[in-house]
Amino acid sequence: MTPPLKGRNEDQRVLDDLLAAARTGRSGALVLQGDPGIGKSALLEYAAARAEGLRVLRSAGVETEAEMPFAALHQLLRPELARARALPGPQALALNGALGLGDAAGDDRFLIGLATLSLLSEIAEDGPLLCLVDDAHWLDRASADALLFAARRLDAEGVALVFAARDGFDAPGLPGRRLGPLDAGAAAELLAERDPHLAEGVRNRVLAESRGNPLALIELPRTADPFTPMPLPRRIQEAYEARIAGLPDGARLMILLVAAEDTGDLGTVLRAAGRLGLGAADLGVAERAGFLTVGGGAAAFVHPLMRAAATHSAPFDRRLAVHRALADALDGEDDRRAWHLAAAAFGPDERAAAALERSAGRARERHGHAAAAAALERAAELTADPGPLARRLTEAAMAAADAGLPERAQALAERAVRLVEEPRSIARLAELRARIAFERGSVHTAHDILLSGADRVAELDPVAAGLMLVDAGRNAWQLSDPRRVEEAATRLRRLNLRPEDGLDAAVDAVEAAAVSLNAGPAGALPAMSPLARDARGIERGSYGLRINGAFVAGLVGEFETQRQISVALVEECRTLGMTGLLPIAYVTLAGAELYLGRFRSAAADAAEGLRIAADTGQPHRTGYLEGILAWIAAVEGDEDRCAGLAVRCADHFAATGIANGLAWSEWALAALDLSLGRHTRALDRLEAALAGPVRHQIQAVYFAPDQIEAAVRAGLPDRAKEPLERLAEWADVARLDWADAVLARCRALLEPDDEIFSAALRPHGRPLERARAELGYGEWLRRERRRRDARPHLRAALETFQRLGAGPWARRAAAELRAAGEATAAPAASDRLAALSPQELQIVRLAVTGLTNREIGARLFVSPKTVSHHLYRAFPKLGVSSRVELARLGPDLDPDAAT
Repeated sequence: MTPPLKGRNEDQRVLDDLLAAARTGRSGALVLQGDPGIGKSALLEYAAARAEGLRVLRSAGVETEAEMPFAALHQLLRPELARARALPGPQALALNGALGLGDAAGDDRFLIGLATLSLLSEIAEDGPLLCLVDDAHWLDRASADALLFAARRLDAEGVALVFAARDGFDAPGLPGRRLGPLDAGAAAELLAERDPHLAEGVRNRVLAESRGNPLALIELPRTADPFTPMPLPRRIQEAYEARIAGLPDGARLMILLVAAEDTGDLGTVLRAAGRLGLGAADLGVAERAGFLTVGGGAAAFVHPLMRAAATHSAPFDRRLAVHRALADALDGEDDRRAWHLAAAAFGPDERAAAALERSAGRARERHGHAAAAAALERAAELTADPGPLARRLTEAAMAAADAGLPERAQALAERAVRLVEEPRSIARLAELRARIAFERGSVHTAHDILLSGADRVAELDPVAAGLMLVDAGRNAWQLSDPRRVEEAATRLRRLNLRPEDGLDAAVDAVEAAAVSLNAGPAGALPAMSPLARDARGIERGSYGLRINGAFVAGLVGEFETQRQISVALVEECRTLGMTGLLPIAYVTLAGAELYLGRFRSAAADAAEGLRIAADTGQPHRTGYLEGILAWIAAVEGDEDRCAGLAVRCADHFAATGIANGLAWSEWALAALDLSLGRHTRALDRLEAALAGPVRHQIQAVYFAPDQIEAAVRAGLPDRAKEPLERLAEWADVARLDWADAVLARCRALLEPDDEIFSAALRPHGRPLERARAELGYGEWLRRERRRRDARPHLRAALETFQRLGAGPWARRAAAELRAAGEATAAPAASDRLAALSPQELQIVRLAVTGLTNREIGARLFVSPKTVSHHLYRAFPKLGVSSRVELARLGPDLDPDAAT
């Protein structure tokens, strides 16, 4: 039986529960946080000792390894790396490349996180697994990203992942437990156990000064003056420094050498020691003094504060000498050698700077972008020549942005922009600074940066200037700012770009956006429609153009085209592991599915897009996705969910100025009011929205039918005139079946007529709109006392509303049907798919195509065991017991096929 830790009963219980869950196949993650010396490492040791029946893997962050990409991940996975062969091809290549075991592969750093998850799941196939990561606050950024990505997706693998970290370790989405000080009784017990012969006065002062910190209780009695007035961690470090000062000179230098060496590799330590005139005997003295543990080919400090004490207490000349010795000892290990060369420099040093720049190149090839940024920034500090300095700062800024470090990237870019003169570098920095401003919500600033950058390079590189102006135009369109869009379009025209420059389609899109904001959406249709159709034929790999094409298709009402483009994009991103591009692809896919009445698919895809946007640090994508979910909640009649999501959309607009989220927010709330019979409220809300930037968004056309119906049903038909004109103008240019049918329905609401209603009922692929036409026609027929004629239309409307999950609309249709003389049956029982969660639905849709659990996991960024777990839960809901029976359901598993 593992002895309990003093005063940590509840913390130990939490760990015991985590281990017990892993033994039953349930996964979990936990972050233990607290001050230095509070007992985090002791709890990890407790977990390791209690892990009977679990495979244990361990890793620890090391302060001096924080710039070595994937160092901690390699340490954790090293005993099981042979199993990476079982991973899907792109994942295996990405993981091996990241860990330096093969050529770099792929261009998405999140694929390595997925590979980490898959490998942990693979290891757990042999039994439950415990992963312990100590000093997580010192993890290199690449390792932290991969492990946190995996931790957030743990589900049914039987994996327990525990981090121990000081404050400052950011682990969003993971449960955390903060360790407080020991209570008075536990502190007294620990002190009595470790120092039973302390004088009572000293004992009482140590108890008071330690404030329940276990390490302080152990170390303060060993220092000459345990009561110095300074912060507790610094006081403990001072105690270590005093003990180091009492050692022989050779042992002190050896301790400094181990502190400077970043892996604890004993061979490296001894080679460097030889260059300093030291030997194994000096290492032995440091070990016997209780500072180091030596064994298994490694030398390590007993506590991290000892490393800090060794470095802090050493004079400058000794630190330089140690780093020079290590650089000499690391011949052939270029990355670590480069950092020691830099540490040994005390002024500009091109040799060290060049070595760091080469190291950064290798790090970027392995997706170690944070490490690359650090190496390039340090290289810049060692650079005197302005040309190389500008280049290194520029590349450092780019690497920091790729690592998800926007503040650092911004600071580096601001330094570089004052030095660069080469057009392409000017353009890259402008694009980077604009991107950071955009993601921070400063869209106006992003626009201005792009215009300024385009001005600087227009004469020397018009294509680079054109690309920046296209981005500026797109940003201005999202702001619903006609002046800014027109400004970008005017400057594009002045560039006199040639067809061979390849920007014709993008320039046309900006021109169309300018027309849309100034002359209305109908005026932009002639330019936008060809762009949408052309995007369908773009070759695989042209992601940017196809994403733009999908967006434009949505703007011109060609929703099936939008869906086809988006489905292909999502599938490619999933297959190739291109995680970072998925949120924007899910934006266009979920939007198309919503307009086509595929509400369950839209909800599942929007939820998945939100999850990945959070993981990949793309908060600017969430407003659109949450807006889609708010609109679906409105149709379903879920007032609380709709209101909550709509508020979040509005908050995104307040923070960023991007009008699309506000348009969704207002439309969703108005759609909810309309479906619940609050017609005047719905009308007032839409009219108020049109007084602001929403009037420039395409939703102003698409919600015009709701505005018209709200006006008619509120008994205010005069307020339907303007939205009817707006819709008619757009439909006249669009020439789409659905637009003509919806326009006919709106006219029939104002002037009911059999012929007009018949035009509204023509098939057009938007089932909710068709059902609303059936309902409107049936209501009018019933009021005209043509109850027999009304019933088929009301019945069709009811069936469609029920199938779509449009509860308020279904209740209204049922009431009308009863009033028409037909006793409606009880609402149809929820179909089998309605009981599935969004993730179960995603998994079932892929499983029916014949993909294996491993292949499904790779596409949805979960482990194969999680796929198996969700299928096991989905089977009884679908009335099947195997994949064979699932496959027989075939088209029935398309949740929106009937629509």
